[in-house]
Amino acid sequence: MDTLLDLLNSRPRVDGEERDALGEPAAGRRWAREHGGEGSLAELALLRAARDALRDVVRGESPPAALRPLLEGVHQIPEFTSDGLQWTVKTPPHARLAVEVVLAWAATEKRLPGRLRPCANDECRLFLLDRSRANRARWCSMAVCGNREKARRHYERTR
Repeated sequence: MDTLLDLLNSRPRVDGEERDALGEPAAGRRWAREHGGEGSLAELALLRAARDALRDVVRGESPPAALRPLLEGVHQIPEFTSDGLQWTVKTPPHARLAVEVVLAWAATEKRLPGRLRPCANDECRLFLLDRSRANRARWCSMAVCGNREKARRHYERTR
């Protein structure tokens, strides 16, 4: 689940400028390796495609079916182990990390529906996973985006 949020948040806007952790090949390779990938150019291209498709799905701009091309050639194979039946995902090596992220999104939607969402700050491009009991978290960071929004509303009220 951490890799899912890390991928969704890998293209933030910092001081009004977009920064892409997967944009430069060296930085992208480092990001992929830190998250268990191999860092190949094919893997980076697929991770960027997965990130963009997931962003659109989470924002409600695309249906979940938009993720289908990312799962082409992927198979689940049942295996009996000492712990019982387990499902192993078989995928081309360069696609493994992107597939794992899509599967993490699906698991999150099943276990915590509607809790993965974009930050409510219109100027922010980050996402959050609301783990609060009330399901009312709105900002990626209360210290940054939440504070800015509260200060903005206070300024509007007192003006």
